[in-house]
Amino acid sequence: MSDPTTTDLADFGMRELLELRNILNAWLKHALPDDFDQNEVVPMLNRNSGCVFLTNAVYQTAMLCDGKLEIWYYCGECGREGFREDCTLVDGGCLNCTTKEGER
Repeated sequence: MSDPTTTDLADFGMRELLELRNILNAWLKHALPDDFDQNEVVPMLNRNSGCVFLTNAVYQTAMLCDGKLEIWYYCGECGREGFREDCTLVDGGCLNCTTKEGER
C-alpha cells in the first residue's frame, strides 16, 4: 500500500465510520472552521494512524476537537503539527521553530 490515506468509505471500519458520523454531526451543529476552504471537502482516513478527518482541494485538514471541527496545522519546517494552540503557523514555519531560530 503506497498511499496511507483513502477517501473510499469501503476502507473505513466501524470505528472510523462512527468517527466520521461525529465529524459530520459537528459540521452540522457548528459548521466548518471559518478559515477552512469549502471547495471539494471530502472525508479521509489515514490507515497508518487511524485518524479520520475532512480535507479539501487545498489540502487543509479539519479534525474534531472538543466536539467542534478545528483546522489541524502542519509546519513544513520542523514537522510540528497540531491544533492552533499547539502549532501556530507564521511566515517561515511555526512559532516553535521560528522562536528557536531567533534564539540562536
